[in-house]
Amino acid sequence: MMDTIKIKAAAERLLEGTDLFVVGCSCTPANEVELLVDSDTSVSIDACAELSRALEAEFDRDEEDFSLTVASAGIGSELKCLRQYRKLVGSPVEVLLANGTKITARLDAADEEGITLSYEEKQTVEGHKRKQTVTVTRTYPFADIKYTKEYLDFK
Repeated sequence: MMDTIKIKAAAERLLEGTDLFVVGCSCTPANEVELLVDSDTSVSIDACAELSRALEAEFDRDEEDFSLTVASAGIGSELKCLRQYRKLVGSPVEVLLANGTKITARLDAADEEGITLSYEEKQTVEGHKRKQTVTVTRTYPFADIKYTKEYLDFK
Protein backbone atom coordinates (compact mmCIF):
# COMPACT_ATOMS: atom_id res chain seq x y z
CA MET A 1 0.00 0.00 0.00
CA MET A 2 1.26 3.48 -0.88
CA ASP A 3 2.56 5.64 1.96
CA THR A 4 0.17 8.59 2.25
CA ILE A 5 2.66 10.49 4.42
CA LYS A 6 5.25 10.44 1.61
CA ILE A 7 2.65 11.51 -0.96
CA LYS A 8 1.40 14.32 1.25
CA ALA A 9 4.97 15.52 1.95
CA ALA A 10 5.82 15.49 -1.77
CA ALA A 11 2.63 17.40 -2.59
CA GLU A 12 3.32 20.01 0.10
CA ARG A 13 6.85 20.46 -1.26
CA LEU A 14 5.52 20.87 -4.82
CA LEU A 15 2.88 23.39 -3.66
CA GLU A 16 5.34 25.63 -1.79
CA GLY A 17 5.13 29.20 -3.02
CA THR A 18 1.55 28.83 -4.29
CA ASP A 19 -1.76 29.56 -2.59
CA LEU A 20 -2.66 25.84 -2.82
CA PHE A 21 -2.36 23.57 0.21
CA VAL A 22 -2.95 19.90 1.03
CA VAL A 23 -6.13 19.12 2.97
CA GLY A 24 -5.85 15.35 3.17
CA CYS A 25 -4.60 12.17 1.56
CA SER A 26 -6.11 8.68 1.67
CA CYS A 27 -5.25 5.33 0.11
CA THR A 28 -7.33 2.18 -0.34
CA PRO A 29 -5.86 -1.34 -0.10
CA ALA A 30 -6.01 -1.42 -3.94
CA ASN A 31 -3.55 1.54 -4.02
CA GLU A 32 -6.16 4.07 -5.14
CA VAL A 33 -4.74 7.32 -3.75
CA GLU A 34 -6.91 10.42 -3.34
CA LEU A 35 -5.21 13.73 -2.57
CA LEU A 36 -7.44 16.67 -1.60
CA VAL A 37 -6.15 20.21 -2.07
CA ASP A 38 -7.64 23.62 -1.35
CA SER A 39 -6.63 27.19 -1.97
CA ASP A 40 -6.91 30.60 -0.41
CA THR A 41 -8.61 31.71 -3.65
CA SER A 42 -9.77 28.90 -5.95
CA VAL A 43 -8.54 25.56 -7.25
CA SER A 44 -8.47 25.12 -11.03
CA ILE A 45 -8.65 21.81 -12.87
CA ASP A 46 -5.35 22.70 -14.53
CA ALA A 47 -3.68 23.08 -11.12
CA CYS A 48 -4.96 19.64 -10.05
CA ALA A 49 -3.75 18.06 -13.32
CA GLU A 50 -0.33 19.72 -13.03
CA LEU A 51 0.09 18.51 -9.45
CA SER A 52 -1.04 15.02 -10.43
CA ARG A 53 1.57 14.83 -13.22
CA ALA A 54 4.31 16.13 -10.93
CA LEU A 55 3.45 13.59 -8.21
CA GLU A 56 3.29 10.69 -10.66
CA ALA A 57 6.79 11.62 -11.87
CA GLU A 58 8.08 11.42 -8.28
CA PHE A 59 6.86 7.87 -7.60
CA ASP A 60 7.89 4.75 -9.53
CA ARG A 61 4.93 2.79 -10.88
CA ASP A 62 7.19 -0.20 -11.57
CA GLU A 63 8.07 -0.38 -7.88
CA GLU A 64 4.45 -0.10 -6.73
CA ASP A 65 1.43 0.33 -9.02
CA PHE A 66 -1.06 2.98 -7.93
CA SER A 67 -3.92 5.15 -9.14
CA LEU A 68 -3.73 8.84 -8.20
CA THR A 69 -6.63 11.29 -8.05
CA VAL A 70 -5.93 14.92 -7.20
CA ALA A 71 -9.12 16.83 -6.39
CA SER A 72 -10.31 20.03 -4.80
CA ALA A 73 -11.95 19.89 -1.39
CA GLY A 74 -15.49 20.50 -2.62
CA ILE A 75 -17.92 23.19 -1.59
CA GLY A 76 -19.93 21.94 1.33
CA SER A 77 -17.30 19.42 2.41
CA GLU A 78 -16.09 19.32 5.99
CA LEU A 79 -13.24 21.62 6.94
CA LYS A 80 -10.19 19.59 7.91
CA CYS A 81 -7.36 22.05 8.55
CA LEU A 82 -6.86 25.39 10.24
CA ARG A 83 -6.03 27.14 6.97
CA GLN A 84 -9.50 26.27 5.65
CA TYR A 85 -11.08 27.76 8.77
CA ARG A 86 -9.03 30.94 8.47
CA LYS A 87 -10.06 31.28 4.82
CA LEU A 88 -13.73 31.35 5.91
CA VAL A 89 -13.43 33.92 8.74
CA GLY A 90 -16.36 36.34 8.28
CA SER A 91 -18.42 33.79 6.33
CA PRO A 92 -21.42 31.72 7.44
CA VAL A 93 -20.68 28.15 8.55
CA GLU A 94 -22.66 25.15 9.74
CA VAL A 95 -21.23 23.47 12.84
CA LEU A 96 -22.31 20.16 14.35
CA LEU A 97 -21.20 19.87 17.95
CA ALA A 98 -20.27 16.56 19.57
CA ASN A 99 -23.47 16.74 21.67
CA GLY A 100 -25.61 16.77 18.47
CA THR A 101 -26.42 20.50 18.41
CA LYS A 102 -26.28 22.05 14.95
CA ILE A 103 -25.41 25.76 14.72
CA THR A 104 -25.51 28.06 11.70
CA ALA A 105 -23.36 31.07 12.49
CA ARG A 106 -20.74 33.52 11.25
CA LEU A 107 -17.17 32.35 11.79
CA ASP A 108 -15.43 35.20 13.63
CA ALA A 109 -12.05 33.65 14.40
CA ALA A 110 -10.09 30.40 14.24
CA ASP A 111 -6.88 29.38 15.99
CA GLU A 112 -5.13 26.18 17.12
CA GLU A 113 -7.52 25.72 20.07
CA GLY A 114 -10.90 26.26 18.39
CA ILE A 115 -13.28 28.66 16.66
CA THR A 116 -15.35 31.68 17.65
CA LEU A 117 -18.89 31.92 16.28
CA SER A 118 -21.53 34.68 16.31
CA TYR A 119 -25.20 33.78 15.96
CA GLU A 120 -28.65 34.85 17.08
CA GLU A 121 -30.33 33.04 19.94
CA LYS A 122 -33.55 33.55 21.88
CA GLN A 123 -32.84 34.28 25.52
CA THR A 124 -34.76 35.53 28.53
CA VAL A 125 -34.02 39.23 28.95
CA GLU A 126 -34.76 40.98 32.21
CA GLY A 127 -37.72 43.34 31.89
CA HIS A 128 -39.34 41.44 29.00
CA LYS A 129 -42.06 38.79 29.26
CA ARG A 130 -41.06 36.94 26.10
CA LYS A 131 -37.66 35.67 25.08
CA GLN A 132 -35.75 38.17 22.96
CA THR A 133 -33.41 37.47 20.05
CA VAL A 134 -29.86 38.45 20.97
CA THR A 135 -26.56 38.03 19.16
CA VAL A 136 -24.25 35.68 21.03
CA THR A 137 -20.52 35.16 20.49
CA ARG A 138 -19.12 31.87 21.75
CA THR A 139 -15.86 30.00 21.42
CA TYR A 140 -15.86 26.24 20.83
CA PRO A 141 -12.77 24.03 21.18
CA PHE A 142 -12.12 21.63 18.28
CA ALA A 143 -12.65 18.72 20.70
CA ASP A 144 -16.33 19.73 21.01
CA ILE A 145 -16.88 19.95 17.22
CA LYS A 146 -17.92 16.98 15.12
CA TYR A 147 -17.71 18.89 11.82
CA THR A 148 -17.75 22.35 10.31
CA LYS A 149 -18.88 23.13 6.76
CA GLU A 150 -19.20 26.30 4.74
CA TYR A 151 -22.89 27.29 4.84
CA LEU A 152 -24.44 27.96 1.45
CA ASP A 153 -27.77 29.81 1.42
CA PHE A 154 -29.69 29.38 -1.84
CA LYS A 155 -32.45 31.87 -1.00
